[in-house]
Amino acid sequence: MITELANNRKKPLLDFHPYPPASERKSWEALSKDLREQLIQNGEVYLNFDYPSLTAVDFMEFTRTGDRKQYEDKQFLRRIALDSLVLAECVEYKGRFLDDIINGLYVICEENAWHLPAHNSYIRDTPQFILPDVTRPVIDLFAAETASVLSIAEYLLRQELLSISPFLPEMINKNLKERIFTPYLKEHFWWMGDGHSQMNNWTIWCTQNILLSAFSRDLPKEEKESIMNKAVKSMDYFLFEYGDDGCCDEGAQYFRHAGLCLFNCLFLLNEITGHAFSSVYDSVKIKNIASYIINVHVDDIYYVNFADCSPVAGRCGAREFLFGKVTDNQELMAFAASDYQNSEDPLTLKENNLFYRLQTIFTHSEMMSWNKTSNIIHKDIWYESVGIFISRDDHFCLAVKAGDNNDSHNHNDTGSFTIYKDGRPLLIDVGVETYSKKTFSSDRYEIWTMQSCYHNLPTFFDGGETILQKDGAQYLATKVSHQFGATENKVTMDIATAYPDERIHSYLRTALHDKGNKIVITDHYEGSLKKVVLSLMFYEEPEVSENSVNIGNLGKLTISGSSNILKERITITDKRLKSAWKHDIYRLLITMEHQDLKLIIQ
Repeated sequence: MITELANNRKKPLLDFHPYPPASERKSWEALSKDLREQLIQNGEVYLNFDYPSLTAVDFMEFTRTGDRKQYEDKQFLRRIALDSLVLAECVEYKGRFLDDIINGLYVICEENAWHLPAHNSYIRDTPQFILPDVTRPVIDLFAAETASVLSIAEYLLRQELLSISPFLPEMINKNLKERIFTPYLKEHFWWMGDGHSQMNNWTIWCTQNILLSAFSRDLPKEEKESIMNKAVKSMDYFLFEYGDDGCCDEGAQYFRHAGLCLFNCLFLLNEITGHAFSSVYDSVKIKNIASYIINVHVDDIYYVNFADCSPVAGRCGAREFLFGKVTDNQELMAFAASDYQNSEDPLTLKENNLFYRLQTIFTHSEMMSWNKTSNIIHKDIWYESVGIFISRDDHFCLAVKAGDNNDSHNHNDTGSFTIYKDGRPLLIDVGVETYSKKTFSSDRYEIWTMQSCYHNLPTFFDGGETILQKDGAQYLATKVSHQFGATENKVTMDIATAYPDERIHSYLRTALHDKGNKIVITDHYEGSLKKVVLSLMFYEEPEVSENSVNIGNLGKLTISGSSNILKERITITDKRLKSAWKHDIYRLLITMEHQDLKLIIQ
């Protein structure tokens, strides 16, 4: 789709000018006084900033201990500081921030590698090297993003940097050529796609930042054309993996690096070609990708989540708003504007990507003036391509996964469900801990949050043997059916195939939403393994009294068909999990008495 439009394009490439550089004072001075003052204050935080040191030992820490954060936190802070300084200078325009900006440009260009230690390899899913090879740059997510940060910083302040020294833009361009443009055109990194390998958010996220970097440079037209032609192929490989329903199998949190990066790729292509790609916005698939984020929203900060996605997936803002605008989706625009108005960090001060922050600034006024009371209707939906079922009423939101265990950022969670009541989490999906060396390795499923026994799923036992779900496309739900009605929605599936044991003949699960009344989960098991224990995960503490469970002050669970119920408290200490769960969580272990178990949630 995208490649064909690129091949049929008639007009030559245009100059890059999506937003004004600092020298175009009229545009920057037209920003509201409050916004300009806030941007200056954000920059003042980093005046005389001591950019953190990045040592070889910091880089090696990942290989030695599995810790990603020591290096990443320092690397990200350098870019965050530079972003704030650049925007403050663009607004104030007195030269007060330029020395600190130049320091930032220098230290980033002095880094031996722009990619992360966790991505320091040349072949997908292979062990990382302990140190980078400076003669052969790796283009990963953050090398590409660093390139875009430097590119947009130089684009915004080109005239001002040149007035100090012509060597500053030359330094940036040299680094971009050696670290990004040359390897991009000469090498094949897995995320570029080949029409066969499985893609994920890397494909479109990297491509977006490559386009930002290339289009903002004064490169030869032939080189820009070559970069664009390679980029559009990657975009098509990315889109091929999506169903027409537009569902992101990585979840709402990763939509920001997937669907929204797709939007920015299209935005940039249209800017540089005189809107040669604007017809893409009429595509049903593109419209559905844009709508996805509304469809998986529960209430306020919460989203339906499976796999590595957190239930607190972040506020919407300018990119969602602009995606809604180009796809003529008034609901998405209203949703994004309302979320932006309610955000604790509307100007995204912890965002690495300078272009995103630029988009926010020049969309700020429009979003803030949007009618905050706009009625946004969250509809029931069945995402066939991923197997996600979502049903709602005035009190409940039920989400069920009926797909397989081969999603990007997969957890072994086929058949699991989450329930929210009155916008609050009742039965939960925990999410993922802070990324470590183990997270994306062959040891991934040793991590507790990835395992089926820490989802709302059964575990099977044979003496001392424990049978959990397994990862892979062959471990899936079968006999899946769903129906939506005026008063009742239902999804049914057999999840026996998600477990690697033929002694589990069938495990039929039905999730029924009796609207305005209750949710009923019924499980029926056939097999030769006699002990079956259902795990249920809670945020609010469940108080068990025989077969009745009070879930905090939020709801009530009635259980039939159990012989024993055991409660566990799980202490949340991980920083990433604590961003979603402010206190401990709980697990009930419910032993099935015979073959049938019923849960009624009210």
